[in-house]
Amino acid sequence: MGMSKLFIVLGIIFLVIGLLWSFIGKLPGDIVIWKGNTTFFFPIVTSIVVSIVLTLVFFIIGKFR
Repeated sequence: MGMSKLFIVLGIIFLVIGLLWSFIGKLPGDIVIWKGNTTFFFPIVTSIVVSIVLTLVFFIIGKFR
């Protein structure tokens, strides 16, 4: 695969991840703290879900390689 095709594929992957992140970015269990003018958002459950999904995807890709 040439460099140009690689960048196009990576761009599409980042676009899809960005669109999915807007839908799953605020799951129950994510930590949000509001104090005055400051908001702290720690997406712990979202991070766990993304980690599990990526683990399964790379495992499946590794099986077919």
